[in-house]
Amino acid sequence: MSSGTVPKPIASTSSFIDDRLGAGNFLKRNLRKIFPDHWSFLLGEIALYSFVILLLTGTFLTFFFKPSMGEVVYDGSYAPLKGVMMSEAYASSLSISFDVRGGLLMRQMHHWAALLFVAGMMVHMLRVFFTGAYRKPRELNWLIGVGLLTLALFEGLTGYSLPDDLLSGAGLRITEGVMISLPLVGTWITFFLFGGEYPGEDVVARFYSLHILLIPGILLALITAHLMLMWVQKHTQMPGKGRTNTNVVGAPLYPAFMAKSGAYFMFTFGAIALLGTFAQINPIWLFGPYSPADISAGSQPDFYMGFLEGSLRLMPAWEINFLGFTLPLSVLIPALVPMGIIMTGLALYPFIEQWVTGDRSEHHIAERPRNNPHRTSIGISAVTFYGILWLLGANDEIAAFFHVSLNWTTYVGRVLIFAGPALAYFVTYRMCLGLQRSDAAVIGHGVESGVIKRLPSGEYIEVHVPPNEAIEAHMRGKTAIPMITGTDVDGDGIPPKGMRGPLGKLRAKLSKAYGGEKIPLDGEHPHEEHAAVGSDVKKDKSLPS
Repeated sequence: MSSGTVPKPIASTSSFIDDRLGAGNFLKRNLRKIFPDHWSFLLGEIALYSFVILLLTGTFLTFFFKPSMGEVVYDGSYAPLKGVMMSEAYASSLSISFDVRGGLLMRQMHHWAALLFVAGMMVHMLRVFFTGAYRKPRELNWLIGVGLLTLALFEGLTGYSLPDDLLSGAGLRITEGVMISLPLVGTWITFFLFGGEYPGEDVVARFYSLHILLIPGILLALITAHLMLMWVQKHTQMPGKGRTNTNVVGAPLYPAFMAKSGAYFMFTFGAIALLGTFAQINPIWLFGPYSPADISAGSQPDFYMGFLEGSLRLMPAWEINFLGFTLPLSVLIPALVPMGIIMTGLALYPFIEQWVTGDRSEHHIAERPRNNPHRTSIGISAVTFYGILWLLGANDEIAAFFHVSLNWTTYVGRVLIFAGPALAYFVTYRMCLGLQRSDAAVIGHGVESGVIKRLPSGEYIEVHVPPNEAIEAHMRGKTAIPMITGTDVDGDGIPPKGMRGPLGKLRAKLSKAYGGEKIPLDGEHPHEEHAAVGSDVKKDKSLPS
């Protein structure tokens, strides 16, 4: 079929719509939109399909859940809790689990879909970050993604607290402690949310409104905007044969991508259904109803909140008392600083990189992580920082299982939270350079063929052959990282205005370290100036000459 031929299913459908709505040209154009076929681009779809499953299962649960903290005597099917006083929220959660047909399956599918939704967004964001797919013109879509991830964490927190069982109540108690520690506004926010002194009578109802109405509505609007921007700006693609900044190589939306996406949705749905059926999660009947006087041993939050739990456990008992006011740093710092570092760093990174490199051109070809070693090292350092906090959120379990001192797990964690990211940065940077050298060797010398040849001198060598054409094109998609030098001067020997002060000098140094060609594919000696933006700092419009 020639590239200009429209398949009959599209043509007939477009004609049917066009005769009635005048939208035939719109459908023809958009149904033939090309999507790249690299496997990593499907990671974001995991999050999208999990969100759809969340909406479906959550709608089912709203028919039976009672968001009330009014006390009732339980008289349901679960015999061990018969006659126990509990909230209506907890009683209705038990009823969903034991008395509603398919209720337990829906509860567990909803919980697993929530975990997969957050995990899918995290992995998708890492893919975008490590391949530089956030660069111009996609900075706005990146910010939307950061907002989606932040909202998803709060959506998970509110949903986690709704059953009003002992496990979720312990987490809610930590949330209350964080809120009340906020200077000036903490007491007011706590009283507003809980309807008075903790635990109050309104928190479940108010979390319920946030969980099923406000946050999902914002999530749905942001996801729609995210997809619309992606559609308008077109998809990034990995480097390869025939792929440029002006085209997209792949399969059309209809029928290829639709069929692939439909099958992928069913795979995601099937995986979540199997998990909900065979992998028990959050058995609230074992925890019992929440009471502020009780505690639960070995309680852990869902994985996406584990890093905040770890930061609370690692933080020393520091506080400041001044003029009769107490500032509990042991709560404020672990609750706000790690989240602030990760989310603020994610939001600002595209603009910081743009400032450092002076690169304001559009990018539609994704980078291989090895080809931007500093960015990759920064990303791995952030993952290490998050991972150490997440791991130390279970320091009591680690101490008990490995029979080591709980105090020592905390002391080691306090060292690792600083040393771990630094070590990860160094190791990752060296690995990226090593992989670049490997690519240069393949391009320069070919790949091993397995054929041994004897030379006239008697020496045995292995014959190398040129790499596969597609692999070579993938490697040659590497481009030098743009940079500015800050050394350009006018006729009087004066540098540009933007590079004269301490900030300009710092920018020049950062650009020289961050940018440039580290290991050239052509085998030449690395020379950073190869990547200078025209060797002229005035290429960056933010710097007046």
